[in-house]
Amino acid sequence: MSLSPETRARIERLLSDHRIVLFMKGNPQAPQCGFSAKAAGILNGLVEQYAHVDVLQDPEIREGIKVYGQWPTIPQLYVGGELVGGSDIIEQMLNSGELHTLLGLPEPDRTPPQIHISERAAEAIRGAMENAGEGQVLHLSVDPRFNARFELRPASGHEIVAESNGIRVHFDLASAPRARGLKVDWAEDARGAGLAIDNPNAPPPVKAISVQELHDRILAGAIDVVDVRPAADRALAPFPHPHEVLDEDSRERLEALPRDVPLAFLCHHGQSSLRAAEYFRGLGFHDIYNVVGGIDAWSREVDPSVPRY
Repeated sequence: MSLSPETRARIERLLSDHRIVLFMKGNPQAPQCGFSAKAAGILNGLVEQYAHVDVLQDPEIREGIKVYGQWPTIPQLYVGGELVGGSDIIEQMLNSGELHTLLGLPEPDRTPPQIHISERAAEAIRGAMENAGEGQVLHLSVDPRFNARFELRPASGHEIVAESNGIRVHFDLASAPRARGLKVDWAEDARGAGLAIDNPNAPPPVKAISVQELHDRILAGAIDVVDVRPAADRALAPFPHPHEVLDEDSRERLEALPRDVPLAFLCHHGQSSLRAAEYFRGLGFHDIYNVVGGIDAWSREVDPSVPRY
């Protein structure tokens, strides 16, 4: 594929206007693939601002940037007009400290996080590692949404190593600060048995709120409501108090709100709103609620003048 002069000019203008540019799928708050999520998560932890291009919304750039940098995959990071690479290279440079140098940042903090692994969890991990191949070590990654994942693979030599109960755990440079105070235990319940991770750095879980409690908090000015229903549903049964609407026009503005603002998500019956609430929790919001029963419960229990549908 050849690169048209117009597309080349667009790319060069982007690179000249911004020192750091990430070409990715989705945006830094809502990446649309795991590789883009990894790259954006690393940059989000290092710099306050950088330019990004959602190639899913711009097919011309999506194909053109591959030709421009002779790099076949997305994401792609450019710094100072020069191609750095994709997510794996970004991660490698982060762990080695090269990325800090490239971005003009101080040397990275390599202090191992304090973690606690219970005896039962340590037993289970030791049993699993008995069958690991030679040179395999235990890695624990914690992504920007605080999802944690154990993996057995060789050490690169740049990881940060923490130890608890005789178990050595390797962290990449981005995961280490997210793991401070992390606890690993062995849990058994109706779903089965396995390792359970408690991370004090993760945002608190989404809380359920009844329509009556929501009503009281609205009157007290102590919560903001976000209606996630489609426009047709909102027209059928408008929520009668001041509120926000979650749609393509408002998403970016809502995602930029202070992380401690209390938000209650509302839909028809409470399912779509729960998914939206979990998404905002993943962005780091700390005071998130799902309205149990949705607008239907509001009509039945609070305000019968709101139509049911």
